[in-house]
Amino acid sequence: TTATIYMLTGISIGTIMVTSSNSWMLAWLGLELNSFAILPLISKTKHPRSIEAATKYFLTQSTASCLILFASTINAWQTGTWTVTQMPDKLPSTLMLIALTMKMGAAPMHLWLPEVMQGTTLLTSLLISTWQKIAPMVLIFTTSNHLPSNITLMMGLLSTYLGGWGGMNQTHLRKMMAFSSIANMGWTLMTLTSEPKVSMINIMTYMLLTTPTFILLAQTSTKTLQDMTTMWTTSPTSSITLTFLLLSMAGLPPLTGFMPKLLILNELISQNMTAISIATTMASLLSLIFYLRISYLTSLLNTPSSSTSTTKWRQNMNNLKMTQMAPTAVMSTTALPTLYP
Repeated sequence: TTATIYMLTGISIGTIMVTSSNSWMLAWLGLELNSFAILPLISKTKHPRSIEAATKYFLTQSTASCLILFASTINAWQTGTWTVTQMPDKLPSTLMLIALTMKMGAAPMHLWLPEVMQGTTLLTSLLISTWQKIAPMVLIFTTSNHLPSNITLMMGLLSTYLGGWGGMNQTHLRKMMAFSSIANMGWTLMTLTSEPKVSMINIMTYMLLTTPTFILLAQTSTKTLQDMTTMWTTSPTSSITLTFLLLSMAGLPPLTGFMPKLLILNELISQNMTAISIATTMASLLSLIFYLRISYLTSLLNTPSSSTSTTKWRQNMNNLKMTQMAPTAVMSTTALPTLYP
């Protein structure tokens, strides 16, 4: 519809403003536009849960925006400039890290993300977990040489563990994907101060993996683990593709998702942080548990009876969505040799 196009245009302009700005005021303005433009999309379905999700999203993003404005004002007071790259003092840089990680949904400011993603549609959840992370991630990448490394590492480690633990007990796929996003943000934060380019590779790979996963779930109307058990009866190809995508997100070796994890662990070990790299690897095993559970339900388990639903057989396959899904699904599972020579 026209309203949706307007909202998506607002989200795009907000992100472009942030990525192209060199001033904290313009970056803050872009983040605000980004947050306000997605609120109607979250609350589009007229349901109390979606209204609650939109309210929670608004409150957390507003709090983070206030912190960004506060940190940039302190920085301007101390340095005399609003330039994004000039943030030498510990206090504003720490406040900025907290604010930007709150916007992205990293621990310990992560509790809003599962609730918001559960309260909205699958495609809006896709937007929240991919596109909405670009703007704050660019700002974090720009200021990475000024960020406190100890706090960043601790937040990264906490995110990987809380993302793994939180996802294990879930039966709703949107909440599970939210905790997966939190764990992935942890991996991104691990090398942010020592090798930010690796962190950017990790977040871009995550977006590449998440996009076809959400599109597949939306196309097959799959929302819970129970729905996964009968997916093979309606769409065997989708079932196999989703299994490979989930295993790739888990970071199993032959698939694309293994590459950023390998680069991050390699960087941590080269920085003499072997203990932290072992702890991060152990945290990835927590995430592997629920990824393997979904893969098992999708491809290895035959339910006692076939699906009795007749509506799933009459899927109106959107050609635009399928053209987006096909290349991203292939890249998500087979791009390892091209990305890691």
